[in-house]
Amino acid sequence: MSEGTAYAALTYDPHKKPAPPVPNPGEAINDWGLAIDAPLRLEDPDTHAWDETADMVIVGLGGAGIAAALQGLEDGLSVVAVDQYDGGGSSAANGGVYYAGGGTSIQREAGVDDDPERMYAYLKNETGDIVSDETLRDFCETSPATLDWLRAHGAPFQASYHPEKTSYPPIDKFLYHPDSSLSAPYRDETAPAARGHRVHFRNGNKPWGVGAGMYNPLREAALAKGMVFHSGTEARQLALDSTGRVIGVRVERFSDPALRAKHSKYIAKANSWISMLPGTFPGSRVTIAIGYRYLAKARALEGRQRQSTWIRAKRGLVLSAGGFICNPPMVKHFAPEYAPGLPNGTLGDNGSGIMLGVTAGGKTALMSRVSAWRFLSPPKAWGQAMLVDGKGERFVNETWYGARIGDEMVERHEGRGYIILDRKLFKKSLGDAFGHGVLGFQRDITLVNCLFAATRGKTPAELARKMGFDPARFDATIQAYNRAARGDEPDAFHKTPEEMIPLQEGPYYAIDASVDARMFPIACMTVGGLMVDEATGAVQGEAGGTVPGLYAAGRNAVGLCSNLYVSGLSYADCIYSGRRAARAMARA
Repeated sequence: MSEGTAYAALTYDPHKKPAPPVPNPGEAINDWGLAIDAPLRLEDPDTHAWDETADMVIVGLGGAGIAAALQGLEDGLSVVAVDQYDGGGSSAANGGVYYAGGGTSIQREAGVDDDPERMYAYLKNETGDIVSDETLRDFCETSPATLDWLRAHGAPFQASYHPEKTSYPPIDKFLYHPDSSLSAPYRDETAPAARGHRVHFRNGNKPWGVGAGMYNPLREAALAKGMVFHSGTEARQLALDSTGRVIGVRVERFSDPALRAKHSKYIAKANSWISMLPGTFPGSRVTIAIGYRYLAKARALEGRQRQSTWIRAKRGLVLSAGGFICNPPMVKHFAPEYAPGLPNGTLGDNGSGIMLGVTAGGKTALMSRVSAWRFLSPPKAWGQAMLVDGKGERFVNETWYGARIGDEMVERHEGRGYIILDRKLFKKSLGDAFGHGVLGFQRDITLVNCLFAATRGKTPAELARKMGFDPARFDATIQAYNRAARGDEPDAFHKTPEEMIPLQEGPYYAIDASVDARMFPIACMTVGGLMVDEATGAVQGEAGGTVPGLYAAGRNAVGLCSNLYVSGLSYADCIYSGRRAARAMARA
């Protein structure tokens, strides 16, 4: 592949295929296991038996929902929030990385130079045309103030800086590079700056559940300001007035406190098992399956002794209930090629918020877009090796951020990827697994795949035959890689010789990194959803205009991370889009 062709793959690519259409909402809801009714239309809303009223009603109290709640309260709105579970969602369950830049207080304290224009220039490569330049620029320019807003409400950040490439920083570092900015050609176009602000919070040594360190203080701040929160409360039906404006929602709640407590216990056990192992660890498929057994018990309880309650939304209703990666039938419908991947989400990521918006006439987009994370480093040796597709040809810069590698692999290379090592790199992988700052899950993934899942061949030709590659094509790939590694010619994918090690000492090894790899699961999350007006967060209507009174935020909506994800950008988009909806509602 020529250098020019390789570079073309970096820019925004309208290859995104059209998603399968949303079927008739009623049929789709049944097929996907969602309990959502068609909207109730009220000719005279004042005569309806409302049980509760607020200016703003929020469905789904994760990162976007709590941002909307807190901003709305600051702007003088009354707020009622509901969540099918206990709140937090994927924002609380994630690794606690928040993407911020442009000269944040943490960057300045760490001595990291950055400005909004550089942040914008880099993110434009990742976001493409998914959001307007105006929206992206506003996100970058307001990023420092947004981080200060989070800190003012108790979110703890710390300026310990990790300057090296990694999929997740060492446990004692809290500012790092969560993207491809340290890799060519990005670093040559825009000076890199560390923009991954990890919350100063520990969940043991686990890299998940850390997001609660930011979410919990925000929720406490909102509760202190008067937010009313109903956990264990499932939104089932929207209410519209005669003009089609969304004016409320019907929810289902337990009337028996004992059943509610039992339900919470099952949900807690389900979450505990589902989050027991990192999504990229092979055994996680077993623990997730056990978690879903407890979820089934909770579902059985939900069919007993719950009562309907109607909540009126005087100013508007915000849908912020997450994506749909944890709803396998929806994933198979919209993005079947990602179905073998490992769901990276929580129980609430079932698509219910998106489909509630569809029942009111909301328009969806990018429903086939899934972010699949194929991180190669650590171990550092895997990033110094080469990744080939099912034909035995390279297709990426192996030091790029995992979501970009995953996108190239699944969208344009049939989901096939194999890490190719020689004897020297294989041994180096085992040593790197125990390197400074390498976390347990990163070490274990390396050991499991090197020791139990690697295909071995004495020569490149023997390995090619075992893998089903054309031997001549595979040999040409290795020879081109080795020439670039020795500095004899430029690398087609912009790696420097310092980032490469020649593959020339047999035996040779191939580690399966494909979308369906048995010992190397690939974590996936959906990034499509409801289309919104980027100035307000109002849901766009399928018939044109916007759906009055209805807003969407976070992964219920198309947003900043819906083209290519980088660590922390979804959390940052949740905060940005949640506050945007609240501000628009306060102005209305």
